Amino acid sequence: MRYHSHMFSQAARVRAVIGWREWVTLPAIGVTGLEVKVDTGARTSALHAFDLTTTTVDGRPWLRFAVHPRRESTAEGTLVHAPLLDERMVKNSGGVAELRPVIATELALGGHVWRVEITLTDRDEMGFRMLLGREALQGRFVVDPGRSWTLGRPGRPARKPRLVLV
Repeated sequence: MRYHSHMFSQAARVRAVIGWREWVTLPAIGVTGLEVKVDTGARTSALHAFDLTTTTVDGRPWLRFAVHPRRESTAEGTLVHAPLLDERMVKNSGGVAELRPVIATELALGGHVWRVEITLTDRDEMGFRMLLGREALQGRFVVDPGRSWTLGRPGRPARKPRLVLV
């Protein structure tokens, strides 16, 4: 079959391929070197946060919390201040609904930077400090579950990016 330009949607775009785990930073809140699990089964992104307290800044609710960016390590901690965007009921991995605070911040993955909404929860017992859910990924990437760290690791250059037309 021959393909002609009219056979492709005008919305077709070239997208970078990412793996099931990647390295990200949350530059606006000072969190770097964060290994995330890319989880297309999760609607929202979730970040492990502890010592969570609510304060008021200029009449608006803000959150103060700590993050351990490194997997399975409590050696490094980052103290974060961020405005409270919302509170949402989210089902955890066990299927139990819990009310979680939500923040909005920039996320950097490879050379891509965009604004995401992230719920805060206790992920201390989970393998990854953060899940990157499908709302954050939608329209930006294609996920290859057989690959990892496709857009680079801290201190290492990225591999040649794989692109697909979607």
